[in-house]
Amino acid sequence: MNLIYNSEQYSVVEFGVDRSLEALRFGGYEIVDKGGKREIFIAGELAKTFRRDVNELIAGEPTMAEIDEFLGNYDELMSQPVALH
Repeated sequence: MNLIYNSEQYSVVEFGVDRSLEALRFGGYEIVDKGGKREIFIAGELAKTFRRDVNELIAGEPTMAEIDEFLGNYDELMSQPVALH
């Protein structure tokens, strides 16, 4: 588990490949919308697409606002409320 992005609005944690767990066979990402108090975990093909898109975004040296805008594309998929223990 590796925190790869953290702003006032979003955080992204990358989970490495773990072939013993089907959900992490290709790795995965947890994206948290801090303001909306919700999150999503993406794995499989969606994680591959996310990784590719992030690499393309980073190549252009984006601002934090541009990264947050990119992550906002995943807002509609976030249905899991963030629960603190």
